[in-house]
Amino acid sequence: MNSINRRSVLLGGLAVAGTGVLAACSDGSGSSSSGSALVSPNGSAVSAAEKKRTSTGRQHKLTLTAAPAMIDLGGGVMPRTWAFDGRTPGREVRLSVGDSLVAELSNQLPHKTSTSIHWHGIALRNDMDGVPPATQTAVRAGSTFTYRFIADAPGTYFFHPHVGVQLDRGLHAPLIVEDPKEPLSYDSEWVVLIDDWVDGVTGTPDDVFTELKLGMADMGGMDMSDTGGMEGMDMGDSGSPSASTSASSNGMAKKKFRLMGAASKLLGGDAGDVEYPHHLVNGRVATDPDVHTGKPGERVRLRIINAGSDTAYRVALGDHKLTITHTDGFPVQHQDVDALLVGMGERYDVLVTLGDGVFPLVALAEGKNANGLALLRTGSGSMPKATVRPKELDGMIMTASQLRAADDVRLESAKTDVTHQIKLTGNMMKYNWAINGTPFDMKNPEAHPIVVEEGRRVRLDFVNTTQMWHPMHLHGHTYQLGTSGPRKDTAIVLPGKTVSALFDADNPGQWMLHCHNAYHGEAGMMANLAYRA
Repeated sequence: MNSINRRSVLLGGLAVAGTGVLAACSDGSGSSSSGSALVSPNGSAVSAAEKKRTSTGRQHKLTLTAAPAMIDLGGGVMPRTWAFDGRTPGREVRLSVGDSLVAELSNQLPHKTSTSIHWHGIALRNDMDGVPPATQTAVRAGSTFTYRFIADAPGTYFFHPHVGVQLDRGLHAPLIVEDPKEPLSYDSEWVVLIDDWVDGVTGTPDDVFTELKLGMADMGGMDMSDTGGMEGMDMGDSGSPSASTSASSNGMAKKKFRLMGAASKLLGGDAGDVEYPHHLVNGRVATDPDVHTGKPGERVRLRIINAGSDTAYRVALGDHKLTITHTDGFPVQHQDVDALLVGMGERYDVLVTLGDGVFPLVALAEGKNANGLALLRTGSGSMPKATVRPKELDGMIMTASQLRAADDVRLESAKTDVTHQIKLTGNMMKYNWAINGTPFDMKNPEAHPIVVEEGRRVRLDFVNTTQMWHPMHLHGHTYQLGTSGPRKDTAIVLPGKTVSALFDADNPGQWMLHCHNAYHGEAGMMANLAYRA
């Protein structure tokens, strides 16, 4: 079990189940195709876990309206997209540990477009996790659904839909849970949300996914030895190049969204699949950046969130060192670095002591030869170019695997009760991403569960058999990387590598375990980690 720490002491999450949750069996359990009885998202085991949680009694009520909107991204870029309350990122939600969030989602999206909200990184009650059809019925257009849960632990989080590839639209916002006993000393905060943007500029995320699903099947006599060279070829339903694309000089056709040749040593090879026209920091393009002002000598806490769908970012602040204090909401042993590598779904908190002048905060799209930009201004100085590359980007670069958990959140040493091998499978040839060779069945989420039992120490061995990296995210829990690594809910698994993660099964329900590349997850690299009833 966990050592006694602030998370176990503050464990909370009392929430009243909203309407629209999938009905449970009379005994509070469901059944899977494997024959095992599983805990239902609103079953008795979930209710029993809730009774152990405490609350401050304070409630934060808000309405989040998901609707079409024209968004000003700066620099004259004004795409039509979907957003919460007409802006992206949505308005920051901030509360304290033990406070209840009561958030009504009003779905005003186009006709027949269902949606939901997933509270990324929060260990909450299962029926509030926002994952149709596993934990709730999708919220239909014109309908509402109220999420109620206690923010049980401090940290930097965010929220987004969990339907289709809606993550790659403008429907996301930061969620900050403050610690009433905050041990860090700093003068101010700057929340930095990074995103890769396509919607309303070159197409929609659905257009992107349609193209990616074509894969790179046999081109009819073409040399298949160089798969990288085939990423520019479009394929019609017949398996031959589509007439809708224009042929290039070498006989290959140019795809509209697929990115060719994106490579990164930090990511072990292929960096990503999608060519994005913009990379945003706090909803602004690099040519018209967000500006944070401060004073020389101030100590600022940056809360960095990668809300992107296909892009890892190397993040640095020109002429400054970053002191890493947290990742995915959990404290780590402090580490001074020049830059961070942040995968999709990951969050990092860092401290910086501000210099005098104007400094670029650069989010380099790893392996994609593009970047997002924001500015930190404490004095006079000119604005750097949108393509600025501060030297820190090539300095000491830190990834989560190099960090160590702070003493008060490190898992207590215990015997592992069960080990599950989570084999990451698939390739770009057929775009058949999956876990253990079986793509997730959206119509029957209980079909192939990864079964755990409450009160057990669980080990997940992520075995990446593919030639691409995957940021693997577990809902409702945090895991520890190895015996002393950081506590995380999202971790990068490099191609050909194995990452072992430990967690205590202390939050009953059915929880998604998936790649946080929006397109890999939707293609099938997702599984149901379900508690046995």
